[in-house]
Amino acid sequence: MSSPAAAPPAPNNLTRIVTASLIGTTIEWYDFFLYGSAAALVFNKLFFPDSDPLVGTLLSFLTYAVGFAARPLGALVFGHFGDRLGRKKLLVLSLLLMGGATFAIGLLPTHAGVGTAAPVLLTLLRLVQGFALGGEWGGAVLLVSEHGDARRRGFWASWPQTGAPAGQLLATGVLSLLTAVLSDAAFVSWGWRIPFLLSGVLVIVGLWIRLSVDESPVFRQALAQAEARKATQAAADAEKLPLVSVLRHHWRDVLVAMGARMAENISYYVITAFILVYATTSAGVSKQTALNAVLIASAVHFAVIPAWGALSDRIGRRPVYLAGAVGVGLWMFPFFTLVDTGRFGSLVLAVTVGLVLHGAMYAPQAAFFSEMFATRMRYSGASIGAQFASVAAGAPAPLIATALLADYDSSTPIALYVIAAVLLTVVALASAKETRLRDLADVGPSAGAEECEEAPAANVRAV
Repeated sequence: MSSPAAAPPAPNNLTRIVTASLIGTTIEWYDFFLYGSAAALVFNKLFFPDSDPLVGTLLSFLTYAVGFAARPLGALVFGHFGDRLGRKKLLVLSLLLMGGATFAIGLLPTHAGVGTAAPVLLTLLRLVQGFALGGEWGGAVLLVSEHGDARRRGFWASWPQTGAPAGQLLATGVLSLLTAVLSDAAFVSWGWRIPFLLSGVLVIVGLWIRLSVDESPVFRQALAQAEARKATQAAADAEKLPLVSVLRHHWRDVLVAMGARMAENISYYVITAFILVYATTSAGVSKQTALNAVLIASAVHFAVIPAWGALSDRIGRRPVYLAGAVGVGLWMFPFFTLVDTGRFGSLVLAVTVGLVLHGAMYAPQAAFFSEMFATRMRYSGASIGAQFASVAAGAPAPLIATALLADYDSSTPIALYVIAAVLLTVVALASAKETRLRDLADVGPSAGAEECEEAPAANVRAV
């Protein structure tokens, strides 16, 4: 921690890195959220037409959850090779896989054409989407975190996080436009395919930008040092299996990351995906109105994430994250009360406040998780902590919320479900160390974040 500070990267270079990460994550999240919105709106009719409408929605969300099941595998595979080969190569591969799967969904025959083969093919493509996204997140945030100025790492690393609301904004905007200009029959017949096919064009743009950036200098330095240490068999073994090193040296950090993700992940999918079901079935709101509310709220979400990230640079990752988690828990009952009014303004207020509070968790998450792990196991550690939690959090969230609604015909159990997740996150944050002053150039596992908690800011290396 006492190494001299290096010069910050050139602004133009850093801007290009941030832009490449942001555009890539936006496309990946567009693909992922597009599926979630379509699952809530039309997939129950197209792929599960023989079921009761609410049961069809449950089955549709089940295929949605399958994508989350593949994310831990993507985290393991991409994390392993990302820690060995670099961040950039794996980010290009993740974009190709995600875009290809989404484009293929737009070409799928429905149940009316090929029967039960249709939902099977849909599920397989959803698995590919989840696998790709499981590897995308860690690489995108690390590429920025390891390039950026350490004193503003929370701000710069929050920009790839804005890819989530940007992707939500893009996916919801395209669907909202199509539902506005097409009849229900036309949208169900062929209009739903357009946003999925559009992914092919977006991937070409994303690849062109992503291929233009350089590998992380922190990773290149760590790789060079690792090559020099390979004279000892122990070091060589550690280099072969970053996962083993993560579980050996950073298992507490993995558990903290998983716990921190519970409230963030569950609340997000209840607020943005399940709300499309709840508002249209229980509150009597039209699909167009619900989509427009999520559209407006996502724009605000995009704007506030960098602000929350900047605040985490000033007061720390944990206080900002904790404020967001507690805020979401307190907002759940007012959230459903506002939605139940059926008024557009109330719906917009409910979703917008929910996403602003969610942003306080999501913004510092990129820097927070990056700073927990040593360089040569950072891709694996951050990805495993984030994506393994998604299986228990985001994956079943719309499914559980829909099932609770079907069983109790009330929003109260759903609000309590989110509050329970908030309690888990508060416990995880209470056991975590502040990481704001961590030097990302630390290669070995021995330099834990706790050693840097009280370090003076002057000693933070600008990476």
